[in-house]
Amino acid sequence: MGVSFQRSHDITVETPPSAVYDYVCNPNSWPEWLAASRHIDGEDRPLLRGETFREQWHIKRGEVRLAWTVTESDPPRTWTVEADTDFIGKIVIRYTFEVTAGGTKYTRTLRNPDRPLEPSPEQVARMDEEAMIGLQNIKRNVEKRFLALSESGKA
Repeated sequence: MGVSFQRSHDITVETPPSAVYDYVCNPNSWPEWLAASRHIDGEDRPLLRGETFREQWHIKRGEVRLAWTVTESDPPRTWTVEADTDFIGKIVIRYTFEVTAGGTKYTRTLRNPDRPLEPSPEQVARMDEEAMIGLQNIKRNVEKRFLALSESGKA
């Protein structure tokens, strides 16, 4: 029996929740903000519950292909995807979007419910660092796109 592992990271994005949701729940955006994500095979839009997509990941041990299924879709509040792997067990990623005075508090939670081993402190530090880079990329990209849409009258 493995160990349960979970990490959450959040950031405030100065846009409405729908702008953040539409960006991050479209897996085709992932290679723009997530260093490990190299390629997505799936619809180019926010995906709904029951829909699937494939992701090519580059990790320390090399290239990995993940098959994801959307298990929760409640725009623009929550979105969850799951993938089974042979190297770390199930991966569950849940996004939440909360209206704040500054825009949207976006939280990304990664969970491995049955991980073979506890991650080392170095692995956790690397995950945290990569998550914070990803969140900063999301903030920059979503705010830039929202501003452009607002200026064009399409937001």
